[in-house]
Amino acid sequence: MSGYLYFFICLAFLIAGYAVYGVIAEKVFGVDRSRPTPVMTREDGVDYVKMPLWKMIVIQLLNIAGLGPVFGPIIGALYGPSALLWVVFGCVLGGAVHDYMSGMISLRYGGAGYHEVLGRNLGHGVRTFMEFFTVIFLILVGAVFVAGPANLLLSIFPAVPYWIWAVIIFAYYICATIFPIDKVIGKIYPFFAVLLIFMAIGLTVALFAEGYDVLPNVSLDTLFTSQHPKGGSIWPALFVIIACGAISGFHATQSPMMAKCMTNESQGRKVFYGSMIMEGIIALIWVTLGLSFYKSPAELEAAGPAPVVVKNISFALLGTVGSILAVLGVVVLPVSTGDTAFRGARVTLAEILKMDQTSIKSRLLLSVPLFIVGAVLCLVDFSVIWRYFGWANQTLSCVCLWAISVYLYRRGRFHWMTTLPAMFMTVMVVTFICQAKIGLNLPINIATWIGVAAMAVSFICFMVFGKKMPESEKDVDSNGWNTNPAKKAAETGNQTKA
Repeated sequence: MSGYLYFFICLAFLIAGYAVYGVIAEKVFGVDRSRPTPVMTREDGVDYVKMPLWKMIVIQLLNIAGLGPVFGPIIGALYGPSALLWVVFGCVLGGAVHDYMSGMISLRYGGAGYHEVLGRNLGHGVRTFMEFFTVIFLILVGAVFVAGPANLLLSIFPAVPYWIWAVIIFAYYICATIFPIDKVIGKIYPFFAVLLIFMAIGLTVALFAEGYDVLPNVSLDTLFTSQHPKGGSIWPALFVIIACGAISGFHATQSPMMAKCMTNESQGRKVFYGSMIMEGIIALIWVTLGLSFYKSPAELEAAGPAPVVVKNISFALLGTVGSILAVLGVVVLPVSTGDTAFRGARVTLAEILKMDQTSIKSRLLLSVPLFIVGAVLCLVDFSVIWRYFGWANQTLSCVCLWAISVYLYRRGRFHWMTTLPAMFMTVMVVTFICQAKIGLNLPINIATWIGVAAMAVSFICFMVFGKKMPESEKDVDSNGWNTNPAKKAAETGNQTKA
């Protein structure tokens, strides 16, 4: 079977995932097209703003697609064609379902943040911890995504010093965090999307047109065996290395942003599930580029770090002008994630402190400390912290999947759609931190059994305690409606009825 066919089969599976499994997810959740969305009852012109569907899809895609679906797949390609399988099945069965369900639950909770989604379903203790963790995590993401795009810009415009690019990017983040979502992000993201589309389509077409041997080493045998030059095992490393493009906990922190702008629940599949599928396609393209432009994983590793690989592939396939546009298409991914990371941190902090955000003064009051911390973090060497970032990100998705499962279980819905991915992710993240050198450094067999034990305990706790409604959920019916008039008014922002 030719490499071309493998690529198009993977692409077809991703598209079919949206058309089939996305519809199933929609039915499992129980979409109510007649239910008023948060923006219908609490539009404020800042965060709760009505937007056209196409613009929400673009914003959601750029929010979730940082450097992960580019750098992760390039590094993951070192393991060989197995990276293709993880991107396809991880995205359709895990990541897209995770993004859709978490986004829709946020919508039902009035556009509530990630910490609230977890807190209402996993308890007050989890909520308290995640309130703190989410803000720190988002500031960290925003700070890291200053350095990444600044270095990429430096590689194509070496005459401009690194610090100038960093200042420009950070200044943009400040504007995107403070101003209404439709005034900065809503205006500039369509331009970002053009660059992103050019990068994805341009590089793919050029790879095919210029006669490269597409996926030359792919076969049924190599799909399930590691090709890593240093003998690295697929389990569990590959499932942490390729996060964005397969499944990423960071996405659940971003989905509430668009949940605040949707005018109908039926838009959820296109905005949340569809955007994740598009990110999966980007990841598929970069795995294919890594395994096709270079003749083997060993040659790919010898080429250098991921930013160098991006530059080499872009210049070789598209020439000077085309490569600049392609690299800029890669640059917009971290920039469009860093800006909403800071914005998400502000919104999360406002929810925790119950601070109204309609005035720019109140937004500045919360944002300035975030920017100060972010600026300081930009000066710190993240070489140690970043090694834990991938694992922390996948752990976020694991916890979120359990929270979604509890939400569905309480309402008598088919919770297995998220429970099975949650079980897999539990085994994976526990195994990884137990066997990794940055963790307990245990033998892989022992680490895996500990992961299985952790999954078993989590599942038993889920089945025993998951059905029990906390006080905050007792007035919510099977469709997610709050039947208590006072609580319903508070949830929708309709204080008159309350």
